Amino acid sequence: MTCGGAVRLWLNIPVTAWTGAALLSLGVAALAIGLKLVLGLNGENMATLVLLQISAVLALAIFSGNSGIVSFGHSAFMGVGAYTAGLLTMAAAAQKTALPTLPAWLAGHETGLLVALAATAVVGAVVGVISGLPLSRLSTGSAAIGTLAFLIIIHVSLVGARDFTRGSQTFYGVPRLTTLWVALAAAILMIFAARLFRETRLGLALRASRENEVAAAAIGINMRQSRFLAWVASITCATLIGALYGHYLGAFSPKDFYFDLIFTFIAMLIVGGLFSVSGAVAGVLMLALVIQLLREAEAGVDLGFATLPQIFGLPQLGLGLALLLTIWTRPNGLSGLGELRLASLTRRPDEVAPKPLTLQAQTTPTKQSLAVRDVTVRFGGLTALDHITFDVPMGQVTGLIGPNGAGKTTLINVICGQQRPTSGSVTLGGQALSALPAHRVAAAGLARTFQNIRLFDRLTALENVVVAAQGAGRSRTEAEGIAMAELARMGLAARWNERAEAFAYGDRRRLEIARALALAPAFLLLDEPAAGMNPAETDRLIETLERLKAERDLGILVVEHDMRLIMRLSDRMVVLNKGQKIAEGSPDAVRSDPLVIEAYIGTKRHHNDQLES
Repeated sequence: MTCGGAVRLWLNIPVTAWTGAALLSLGVAALAIGLKLVLGLNGENMATLVLLQISAVLALAIFSGNSGIVSFGHSAFMGVGAYTAGLLTMAAAAQKTALPTLPAWLAGHETGLLVALAATAVVGAVVGVISGLPLSRLSTGSAAIGTLAFLIIIHVSLVGARDFTRGSQTFYGVPRLTTLWVALAAAILMIFAARLFRETRLGLALRASRENEVAAAAIGINMRQSRFLAWVASITCATLIGALYGHYLGAFSPKDFYFDLIFTFIAMLIVGGLFSVSGAVAGVLMLALVIQLLREAEAGVDLGFATLPQIFGLPQLGLGLALLLTIWTRPNGLSGLGELRLASLTRRPDEVAPKPLTLQAQTTPTKQSLAVRDVTVRFGGLTALDHITFDVPMGQVTGLIGPNGAGKTTLINVICGQQRPTSGSVTLGGQALSALPAHRVAAAGLARTFQNIRLFDRLTALENVVVAAQGAGRSRTEAEGIAMAELARMGLAARWNERAEAFAYGDRRRLEIARALALAPAFLLLDEPAAGMNPAETDRLIETLERLKAERDLGILVVEHDMRLIMRLSDRMVVLNKGQKIAEGSPDAVRSDPLVIEAYIGTKRHHNDQLES
């Protein structure tokens, strides 16, 4: 096994993530050491602060960059870390003076920095769990507001806990133990942590749910669990960086961890690139320089021919303008979505397509079926589905047709757990699915595509399919092999490293089907898979589905308006009209059913010709 192969197997993280993190760390280290050598003590202090800012922004990026939820609370959790570690490392004599009413069980420890960091990590994990439980249950917009509430609650708590924090007064006596080298070590660790986290199973699942929550649930991703775990990891890192920041300042108060600090971090993250670790680091470096220049200019500048007056709050004004311009002109940040890679320096490809995994044809038939029993869905006074009953047998293609508004997509949503039925049930091999959330329905063996295509647009084609295969329990290496095999099946293997947002409509349809197949489902539900395809693309899709039917013991339910496709593929058909089942049987029987012909004549006359042809 090659060295690269060994690294790839370790934690199942691609080599490019390791090399990218190493390159970024080398660049940051070189810049920090350069500042120390060129500017002396001032340069060392400046470099230490910038390194701590990089670490803090990356702690924020672990959650916000991968979930898409901008957190306003991270600076407050840094304050928790600063006070926790400060209490443990403070000299006993200083503690008696600064905190005369400190409880005895906390007094006089005077530990080293490493012990204090270990204790801070425990505290960070605990507060992360406590705060993450409600946060993970909120929608994206509500979660961002929830983090703002955490900022205010923790700030008020720090001010009010005078016995522990001296309230709003300065908390002094903390030894200044955060040197340049400590800050550099922390920054390098955070660069690797943030960069590698993106490629873990949890990181990829979180990025998928960031792009489309409904589609993520449909491939088995538990969004609440993913957000919760990422939040706990991010908050633990934030408290540790807060401890180091406190030991850099030596004296601080709750206001040092309030709005100004988190606004600075959010501006750095968004300006550099919310969805990129490399962008986050670049944003810190660029805005740290801007802030330093604006602080110099804040007291007024003599340009020789004119004198600029003193402008209070100039650094904050500059950050606000930079943030506004970035959101307006480059929503993905100055670095976009890209990460620093070896190819950035060598101009040679540093990634090759994973080898497809040979997928064995399934030859052992099973007798389980997908059963829909008396399913009724009402929206207020409107009955969308009225006591629908039918089976989707394994090893057959069941066509589901009906005029627009017949309730076909609503029925698919009920089967897949996206919509709760008013009454009735859906079972798979005897297991009731109706009460399960969508991600558990997917895990039970159902995969689907959507009438309105739902892809993870800012993920590559490979990542779109890999995240589904990992949801089925595959390792990263196996998932990549399966993904390449399914992409090849759909004719997309050559575009494995392109982002889904760049795909044309027909290719997006095929990519969505490849993602569904990567789940290795027992039943595949296709909601208008040929919609938007030209005749040649439809013919290729028919051939692919026919080959799939021959290779796998798979039950397929197809919703489609293209009668040529549905009649050719289906072994049996179910017809809905106005929420009711009006026919069921073979394609020939359905074709000649008077109720079916009448339903299509009543909605779109030329469909009658298609049924009779």
